[in-house]
Order: sequence, then structure tokens, then C-alpha cells
Amino acid sequence: MAVTNQSDILLESGTNELEIVMFNVGTGTFGINVLKVREILQPVDITETPNRHEHLEGVIRLREEVIPVIDLAKVLGYPPADHPKYDKFIIAELNQMKVAFHVHSVSRIHRISWEQIEKPGDLSKGHDANTIGIVKMEQGMSLLLDYEKIVMDIAPSSEMQGIKRNDEHAKERAHKTLMIVEDSPVLRKLLEDTLEDAGYTSSVLYQDGKEAWDYIGSLTETDGTDNKRLPDLIITDLEMPRMDGHHLTIKIKEHEELQHLPVVIFSSLITEDLYHKGERVGANAQVSKPEIGKLVDEIDKLILT
Repeated sequence: MAVTNQSDILLESGTNELEIVMFNVGTGTFGINVLKVREILQPVDITETPNRHEHLEGVIRLREEVIPVIDLAKVLGYPPADHPKYDKFIIAELNQMKVAFHVHSVSRIHRISWEQIEKPGDLSKGHDANTIGIVKMEQGMSLLLDYEKIVMDIAPSSEMQGIKRNDEHAKERAHKTLMIVEDSPVLRKLLEDTLEDAGYTSSVLYQDGKEAWDYIGSLTETDGTDNKRLPDLIITDLEMPRMDGHHLTIKIKEHEELQHLPVVIFSSLITEDLYHKGERVGANAQVSKPEIGKLVDEIDKLILT
């Protein structure tokens, strides 16, 4: 099953919709954004690697690329498949890295709204959970996993690297307030810390676009916008429950009192098609994770004048 021609299913800009590939591991049903999926394969021979992480099965060679294989059953605490003949490899690309997720079956693609996805509560997540969203379907529910966290747990070197900036902009950065909109707790904290290392010591954090929009919108409901409480710049992920980054951006840019706010999209999904989509909704800059150095440079250009 190939999912390479993604322009055929690219949704209109700012509609707050996405398409997910549904798959099963053990007794669980899960989804992954189709924009992360490059193709879906029957399992191929795996070359085991010494001293590998417990969740890593080894590597495969796909055409001329060597790709690590992550056993999602082990990640999620499920036993191996009862009927391994139905197993599949989902080849995904995130944070400029390709991985193969070993799953037990793949069903179909569903188009849904981000409003159908809820953040899991502490009880439903459990300890050290990899779940970032619960999808409410007509028949049952499925889970969205924190795929970036799963990869980072196995390969910490793939995460954003902290940077130190002792330059002429250091004092200016300390006086600016950034809004970070990111649903992954791990990445949210990592982003806050790395930006602080760069000198941006004042940040406000939100878990999804709806939460951020509710706050920003509330500042315009009184007589005039409360500019003292507005951030100097907004950094937003794309994939988020309730309201995605494109929808958040278009709502800001279509609002007469907020359209001056710079918005930077910082996502693992900055493909060529999605870059053009970001332009259409009015994003001032777009940076692919984990290029934190480039992100700081773009922020400097937009608010240090």
C-alpha cells in the first residue's frame, strides 16, 4: 500500500481536518497522520543490530535506504501478533528521519476533524504514556500516539539540541515573550528549555490550538485588544487535538486586531506541499523539527528589529 502521492489527499488550508491511517497492535486501535506515512509494506527481512534498544527490532533496506524498525507491540506492552501473516510495516518520516513501525494490521484511511480528538486525561494516559490524543469515531475510539516521543526514547540524538547564544541579541531576547503551542509534553518542555538557552527566557505554553486561541481571543473581547498581555510571537506545531496549527494560524491572520502577530510553524511535517499550505494560511515562517538553531534565527528576524 503506497501513500506517496500525498497531494491527492492534501486537505484545504485551515479546515482543521486531517486524514489518519488506522492500524491495530494487539487489542488496541491506533491512528497516524497520513502525512507522516510514506508507504505501507509487507514485512521484509530484518537485520538485527547489536546492543540495540529493546523496542528496536533491527534495520531493513528499502531501495537504497537503511531504516530502523520499531516494534510498536513492545513499545505499548502488547504480545506479538496472533496472526503475524497480517503484520505490516508503516514507513513514516518525522523530524527528518525515516522509521518503520511494525504493526499487526492496517485497515483504512479516515478523514476526521481535529475537534473529534481529545487530550487524554491523566488516568486514561497512565504512567509514562505515549498517547497524545483520543479519536472519537462513529464506531469506537482510536488513539493517536506521540510518535516523536517514541523515536526520541529510542534515539535521543534525534531530539532538538540545546544551543547557547551569547551574542548581541541576548539582552533583546530576554525582553520578548513567546507563546509555544505544542501538544507533546516532552517536546513542549524541550522547546521551552532550548529557547531559554538561546536567551528567550519568557514563554507561555499551551497544549493545543484551541486552548491558545481561547486565550488570545479573550484579549480582544474587551474594549480594544490587551496588547500588554499578547505574546510577541507564536510558535505552533501542526498536529494538535481540537485545533491544528494551520487552523490556528488562519484564525489569527483573519482577525483584524491580531493579524500583526508573527506566527512560526515548527513541525516535523514541513513537506513541500505543507510549506505551500502554511504560506496560504499566512504563516510568517516555517521550520522543520528539530532545527532549533534555524528557529531562533527566524524568531530573531521577526521580532528583533
